[in-house]
Amino acid sequence: MDLATVGYVACALVLLLLAIRVPIAFAIGSVAVGAIFVVFAFRTGTFMPERAFWTTLSLAFSSSFDLVHSYDLSMIPLFIALGHIAYKAGITTEIYEAARVWLAKLPGGVAIASIAGCGGFSAISGSSIACASTMGRICTPEMLRLNYDPRLATASVAAGGTLGSLIPPSVLFIIYGIFTETSISKLFLAGFLPGILSLIGYALVVVVWVKRRPEIAPAATEAFTRDQKLKAAIGTWPAVLLFIMVIGGIYGGIFTATEAAALSLLFATLLGMARGKIRLMDVIPLLRETMVTTGAIFFIAACAKIFVALIALTGLSGSLVGILDQNEISPTTFLILVCLIYILLGMFLDPVGIMVLTLPLMIPMVESYGMNLIWFGVVIVKLLEIGLITPPVGLNVFVLAGVLEERKVDIGTIFTGIMRFLVSDLVVLVLLIAVPAISLLIPMSM
Repeated sequence: MDLATVGYVACALVLLLLAIRVPIAFAIGSVAVGAIFVVFAFRTGTFMPERAFWTTLSLAFSSSFDLVHSYDLSMIPLFIALGHIAYKAGITTEIYEAARVWLAKLPGGVAIASIAGCGGFSAISGSSIACASTMGRICTPEMLRLNYDPRLATASVAAGGTLGSLIPPSVLFIIYGIFTETSISKLFLAGFLPGILSLIGYALVVVVWVKRRPEIAPAATEAFTRDQKLKAAIGTWPAVLLFIMVIGGIYGGIFTATEAAALSLLFATLLGMARGKIRLMDVIPLLRETMVTTGAIFFIAACAKIFVALIALTGLSGSLVGILDQNEISPTTFLILVCLIYILLGMFLDPVGIMVLTLPLMIPMVESYGMNLIWFGVVIVKLLEIGLITPPVGLNVFVLAGVLEERKVDIGTIFTGIMRFLVSDLVVLVLLIAVPAISLLIPMSM
């Protein structure tokens, strides 16, 4: 029996199960265990299931056990909890308010402030979906109250929410680093400039859109004094300090990424209690939400690790590299294919699922071309960002629509506004691929 054929059939079965809406963890895990069982049952040339049972269980449990007990994986619940605590403590609201005061005079100033607020929240939470949900509660109702066009009011937040995947800390970078065995600290630093570039691109979309159609964003009537601007800027000190603890601590070699996450969570919790915005009893439901989100991510990752074991057992990755060599596919063509695959998958699957499904197959091929894994990780995360707002299943769009359910904002309206931001995303993606220095400048200077 050709082992590579088993691997190809397993991949096809996973895609089939996903097409009929089987949850990705169950699709990957069940197919991986079943395929491993078949491989071991036929290893003597005759089907002997009694010899495959315990070997399959041992390989499956050892693969998932090693992942779940990974030290780096502990960052995920820490950063998710930090996002919840920061919102409850009012830190994220202060970021938005400061941006609104300082950017009020720009065309579409409140929408740009919403994007800036999403960027600030991204530097705390590490989750795009949490960013879209939280900032949607804060920013979008304010824009609708000010008579902003619903397309602009919603799309700016849905797009800005994707910055949670790129601006460090990022849950996706953590998972990428674990599965590719690359430095998570360097991945965090590599995402900073691309994240800022994406933020600037979104802001330019708003300016151009409002300049061409001024009626979609009424001009600001409120004038802020210098003292008000200074007070608003000073009010962001907790967020600035958290960002310095994470990025400055990692860049300066003071903290590991995990230590920075733990210290940031402790600081945000104590600050919220000191301000009287968080009581001890408030922490319990926040931690419960964190555990639910973390459990889902861990379950997907554990099943994906079993799938990685199947890939190694069947030699599927080596077979794919051989196909690339035989067909003399150029690095440029390979990157175009990668972009098309991720954008297509992003239309239907969540980012974590896409990453754990594809990385075991992609990384050997990337290494065969001698590409930098840190830079490739930034490109992948940017592609996953695009998937979060790409129809028909842009998760950030559906999350935002759920948050605004009482205001009855149609999902189609959000997607109509999103198209302009997707153009900006594609431009940034091309720049990241064409100029790797954008991603590698900071981590290479550590």
